[in-house]
Amino acid sequence: MSDQQDDLSMQSYPENMVGNNLRSLRTKRGLSLRALAERSGLNVNTLSLVENGKSSPSVGTLQQLAQALDVPITTFFETEQIEKRVVFTPAEQRPFASFGSTQMQNLGKDLAGKVVQPFVVTLQPGMGSGDRMIVHTGHEFVYCLEGSIHYQIGQEEFNLQRGDSIVFEAHLPHCWENKGEEVAQILLTLYPSDEREEPGGRHFSLDTLKKELSMKIAVITSDGKTIDQHFGRAPYYLVVTIEEGKVTQKEMREKMGHRHFAAQHEEHEHRSAGHGMDEGSHKKHASMAEIISDCVALLCGGMGMGAYESMRQLNIKPIVTDMSDIDTAVQAFIDGKLIDHTELLH
Repeated sequence: MSDQQDDLSMQSYPENMVGNNLRSLRTKRGLSLRALAERSGLNVNTLSLVENGKSSPSVGTLQQLAQALDVPITTFFETEQIEKRVVFTPAEQRPFASFGSTQMQNLGKDLAGKVVQPFVVTLQPGMGSGDRMIVHTGHEFVYCLEGSIHYQIGQEEFNLQRGDSIVFEAHLPHCWENKGEEVAQILLTLYPSDEREEPGGRHFSLDTLKKELSMKIAVITSDGKTIDQHFGRAPYYLVVTIEEGKVTQKEMREKMGHRHFAAQHEEHEHRSAGHGMDEGSHKKHASMAEIISDCVALLCGGMGMGAYESMRQLNIKPIVTDMSDIDTAVQAFIDGKLIDHTELLH
C-alpha cells in the first residue's frame, strides 16, 4: 500500500472514530459509562479514555464492547451504513483502523446483515487480542498469512504458522498473541450468531472477566422452581443475583402480564406492524420489564417475537430455553452453555 493510499485510509478512519461511535451507541441505548462498564466487564476509566480518543482499544476490548452493545465489531469504525449484497474490496483500497500498533483491514464493509465479518489483522511482535480471554457468539475462523500467531482456546494452545488455519466455536474462551519476533498477519473471519441462523445456534456466556462482577438475571416462573412457557402469562420473575460466577441471592418479584391489560382496547394498535411488534405492544412489554430493569438477561420457555425484540431494545438479553428447571438453566448460563432456542418464538 502506498503512502498516499495509507493517508487516504487514515483520513477515512481517524483515531477518534472508535470513541465517537462508542459514545453514540452507548447514549442511544440510554447507558451511562458505569452501566456499560458493568455490561462489558471493562473499567469505567478505560471506557472514558476510549470515548475521548485518548486510548487505543485492543481487538479483544472491541469484541467485549460489541457483545455488550449487541452490534458487529465493524460498527466501531464505520462512518455510515450503506448496506450492500455484494462487497468488492480492491487490495489497495481496504478500509482499516489502527488500534495502537495493531491494524485491522475490513474486507466486508457495508455488507448487509453482517453475518460474516472478515478482517486482515496485522500484529507487531508482542501484540494480540488483549490480556483477557474473549467470549462471543457464533464461530471464528483464522488463517495465518504471514509470521506466526499463538492461539489459546480454553485449555488448548495452538501455534499457527504461515498457511495454518483454525476454526472454532467462539463461545469457548480464547485469546491470541504474536509471540514471534516478526510481524504477523492473519485473516480473521467472525461468524456471529444471527436471528437468521439455524435454530439453537446462539450461545450466551459469562467470560472470565464477567465472573468477577455482580449481575442479576430474571426468570419467568409461577412457582420459583420451574421456567414458565409463556412470557405474557407468567405471574412472577425470579431474580437471581450472580457474583463471581456463583448464585448468591434469589428474589421473587410480581410480574405484570396479559391479565393486567385485558381491559384495554386493541383497536388503536397498528396491526400492520405484525403481532406484538407495534408501538402499543412494545409499551406493554416495557411495562412488564420495568421491574427487572436491573437485570442483564431474561430466561423464559417461550415468548412472542415482539416481546423478544422489545427486551433487546430495553438492553435485557432474552434467552428462550428448552430447560424447565431454573437452577439447571441458571448454571448453564453461568457456564456459558445456555442456548437461545429462537425456534420457540411465536
